[in-house]
Amino acid sequence: MNEDPLQIDSEAASIQTHLGIIQNVIQRMSTNSTNCKAWCVTLVAAVLVIIADKGKPDYAWIALLPTVVFLALDAYYLALEKGFRNSYNQFVSKLRAGSLTEQDLYSVMPVGNMSKLQLEAAKSFSVWGFYISLGVLIGVTKWIALG
Repeated sequence: MNEDPLQIDSEAASIQTHLGIIQNVIQRMSTNSTNCKAWCVTLVAAVLVIIADKGKPDYAWIALLPTVVFLALDAYYLALEKGFRNSYNQFVSKLRAGSLTEQDLYSVMPVGNMSKLQLEAAKSFSVWGFYISLGVLIGVTKWIALG
């Protein structure tokens, strides 16, 4: 493959298409993150309703399982979103510097250490704030059901 920088106008259809593809991927990751939260609330509520219906408040901790699973999945989607934003920014920087290569075009891969990005995403308030609050609500629900 040719590694020489391409002389491409930033308004070229190929450049705009590539940037559009990455923007769409970023949007999908953001939507997936939002859906994780919605599904988590739905499943936790369903588990708590079933537990309340059966009169077994000791099993309320089962509702923590989907909370933990969706926390990890949410952090994963946010890490992918950040990786694709890094890819987008790197592409734009190369475009401005005039150092784009043929290999850069239509290479849609997240940039960065995914493990590190996922850990950073899990530490963000949008993740831990939501899931810790949900965990506290599960605990309060169990306490109310026992009391």
